[in-house]
Amino acid sequence: MTKTRILIADDHQVVRKGVAAILGERPEWEICAEASTGREAIAAAARLKPDVVVMDICMPDMNGLEATRHIVKQNPQTQVLILSMHQSEQLVRDVLASGARGYLLKGDVSGDLVAAVDALGRQKPFFTSSVVEAILSGYQAGGSSSQLTLREREILQLVAEGKANKEIAAALNITVKTVETHRARIMAKLDLHSVPDLVRYALRNHIIDC
Repeated sequence: MTKTRILIADDHQVVRKGVAAILGERPEWEICAEASTGREAIAAAARLKPDVVVMDICMPDMNGLEATRHIVKQNPQTQVLILSMHQSEQLVRDVLASGARGYLLKGDVSGDLVAAVDALGRQKPFFTSSVVEAILSGYQAGGSSSQLTLREREILQLVAEGKANKEIAAALNITVKTVETHRARIMAKLDLHSVPDLVRYALRNHIIDC
């Protein structure tokens, strides 16, 4: 029997081990790797091509939504389950836009994690009833998410985390001038006028400090 291979990504070791303990009870599932940052998750997913990724939404360096976008782009067959402490209509829309196929509140992990991974392992989406309500409410409201590019979202998080332009340039292997250009575009698109405004936006939208 071919086992469902699972990658767990969370910056808290205790959470990773707890998730692994719950999922490890199923003999048909295999924990193939763990990651503590978004970039580690991307690298592990590219190397191992897991069937399912259980992804914390808030991690340093690159958050779970951006990591999900990268993972799904490089391997569309990988199913991603997002874990979050928070729920809002905008956040649900962002999760769906990232390419994730499931969304689970951390408070529901003990009761719904196995069912969620089982669904994704069968290529089926999984959302709890409260999340479905938020999805339907969001469609009725008709709101739209930010039009930031993948690179701009990466830079938004790094700026909000307090990284200097030179640090961002080194981390992303681009020039300082390119970072400055992206920052200006981010500010214009979001109608923000200072770094504190940008940090408040990132906090409000659970991009950092989730």
